[in-house]
Amino acid sequence: MASDPVPRPTSPVFADGSISLRLYPHNELAATAIVDQLCEQASLGVESGFDGVMTSEHHGGFAGYLPNPLQVTGFQLASMSTGWAAACPVLLPLRPVTLLAEEVAWLDARFPGRVGIGVAPGALALDFDAMGVDQSDAMPLFRAGLPKLVDMLAGRDLGVVEGDRALSACVDSPIPVISTAMSPPAVRRAAAAGAGVLYDGGSVLTRQRELSDAYVEAGGTGPRILIRRVWLGAPPSEAFTAQFDVYRSYTSDAALEHWRSDGWICTHDPEALARELADSLNQSAATCLNLRLHAPGIAAETIRDQIALLGREVLPLLREMLSPA
Repeated sequence: MASDPVPRPTSPVFADGSISLRLYPHNELAATAIVDQLCEQASLGVESGFDGVMTSEHHGGFAGYLPNPLQVTGFQLASMSTGWAAACPVLLPLRPVTLLAEEVAWLDARFPGRVGIGVAPGALALDFDAMGVDQSDAMPLFRAGLPKLVDMLAGRDLGVVEGDRALSACVDSPIPVISTAMSPPAVRRAAAAGAGVLYDGGSVLTRQRELSDAYVEAGGTGPRILIRRVWLGAPPSEAFTAQFDVYRSYTSDAALEHWRSDGWICTHDPEALARELADSLNQSAATCLNLRLHAPGIAAETIRDQIALLGREVLPLLREMLSPA
């Protein structure tokens, strides 16, 4: 049995070899309790040995997502003794790029070196309807906004907001930006903008290796984040099936062609789980891992138990496997 985890010092956001958690709201709870759980699970995650946490955006209570992941990132950082947090992804076409850059930079001013940001073009009609944005404008807005966001969070080309102290400070401490990427054109766009990439969690490793190779060939030097949905012990299979149906409802047919069953890795063997994750990282040529445990219908206390169990039984083995010889 692995030893109890020790909280890790805060590493750079999205650092090579980092292992982070994606956290989701428990929509069976009241709003106040949802926020409490997001903060409690973030704190437990870093105390259990994870490097950081991510939250992501959809509106209207869709499938347990958040309308305000950057705000929640601030709540979580205030509750975490160490580690980083990232709103990843935020739906970039729904926000003025300059406003988003300002908000990220000032959050980093409060928690220096512990803030990251990821962005996506969005796919759900609900999100665009809620914000009064024409969904047909999503990709043009995203293509224009991604390089601008990267530049601003590196303190470049600030234009009329060049007097902003938090953005100006990014010259010396750039804030990393990640783009979702499910196709070769998407990874090439991220590489050209200077952003890292976040792959979807369901695709087979050969597809993700193809994307990694395309990203590097295009000059990309940022993080390449591999998502894996995992469970140690007896899996709540019905919840996983329901979650897969949710993802399938808004994922393009082109992306679904590369998916592997329901996308979950489930086992009772900590070493087998650690080995599969390490092998997946190597085979995909990704640089870091983001693990997901949540699915609708899984209780908050069950997720907390799973976070602690993974930290105790799997992370020490996984880090040893990922360490350079």
